[in-house]
Amino acid sequence: MFQSFIILLSLAGLFSYINHKFVKLPSTIGMTMLAIIMAIPLGLLEVFSPDLFHQTCSIVTTLDFKTLLFDVMLSLLLFAGALNLQVRDLSMERKSILTFATLGVVLSTVLVGFFIYWTTGLLGFDLPLGYALIFGALISPTDPIAALAILKELGVKKSLESKIAGESLFNDGVGVVVFVSLVNIFTMSEEGVGFGEVVSIFAEEALGGMIVGVALGLIGFQLLKSISDEPKIDIMLTLVISMGGYALCSALGVSGPLAMVFAALIIGEKLRNSLAFSSEGKIEMNLFWEVLDEILNAVLFVLIGLEVLVLTFEWNYMLISVAAIPLVLLARFITVVVLSKLFPDNEDDSPKATAKILTWGGLRGAISVALALSLDPSPYREFILFVTYAVVVFSILVQGLSIKSVAQKLKLTVK
Repeated sequence: MFQSFIILLSLAGLFSYINHKFVKLPSTIGMTMLAIIMAIPLGLLEVFSPDLFHQTCSIVTTLDFKTLLFDVMLSLLLFAGALNLQVRDLSMERKSILTFATLGVVLSTVLVGFFIYWTTGLLGFDLPLGYALIFGALISPTDPIAALAILKELGVKKSLESKIAGESLFNDGVGVVVFVSLVNIFTMSEEGVGFGEVVSIFAEEALGGMIVGVALGLIGFQLLKSISDEPKIDIMLTLVISMGGYALCSALGVSGPLAMVFAALIIGEKLRNSLAFSSEGKIEMNLFWEVLDEILNAVLFVLIGLEVLVLTFEWNYMLISVAAIPLVLLARFITVVVLSKLFPDNEDDSPKATAKILTWGGLRGAISVALALSLDPSPYREFILFVTYAVVVFSILVQGLSIKSVAQKLKLTVK
């Protein structure tokens, strides 16, 4: 496992150099694309040298994508992403963020589920409705890691950036609860899970995560403030807050992602407004988390690209994937339009353009792949994993690469 991680880290560093020097794409997109390009000839090894192919695949399988993301990287990535976000900007868009991060995930899950169920039926693939809804649940949450990485280089209006970033940061808790509930209902639990139990699980996870996150943020800042003249120790403390706090959430059974977002928002806001910290100390703190964020993003998106090596390729999987991509986008667009009508933003002077960019900018990423990989073996697991991967790669490469030009055409960028 250690050797696999070293190989992955080395590839991430090499691809970062190649992308910056020659390809010149946004880092997230460049990492994924280069990894896929490298994986294609490696895939041919299965024909000419099966042993070497399986040895190469072990680099991906040994690391266990789901465990690496949820247990190691996610706390650091979410903490780094939320640390520099302005609480005031998120607060101004709180109605839209809350609506899209909760009702939006549920509505999108239902729409995607039924769209995929009907489409697979028309194409002669017998996918049960339960598994179609499970796919809808894992693909509906927009990914904070992919979204924040792209937003850094996008240049859209501040209010729109806050909507996209806020939704992607806060919808994880809802998405995971919906996903786990559907898995229990359709694949694991003989008695099923009632509505009351789902609400209870969500309340415990989401509210508990928020409470723990606020506590971590407030206590953490006081600790940082007490040694404000030691920037290096302050940085170490933020690592303790992010990783130790996430482990604490797992032990308490509350949402670690939400806790990290709230803790980082509070610490980041208080650091910016505090006179106790020197400007050099603040710069060191921001620089450390920016560098760590870049390294982890590079590793993560290289791993996403290399996941293509372990997919099961079948023609019907590929055909349904081609249909699934526009269907997921259609479900996203319907969700955005419906919720915008039900909960209008009176300060939005271009709601149609906003709906379009929220649809195209609702990127899917590593979390969807990790949830698909977490499914127990079944006749439909490989199918769901393949379609999920196809949607995610399209989202990162095509939507991520074109979102800036789309925003410019819709006149939503800052001049």
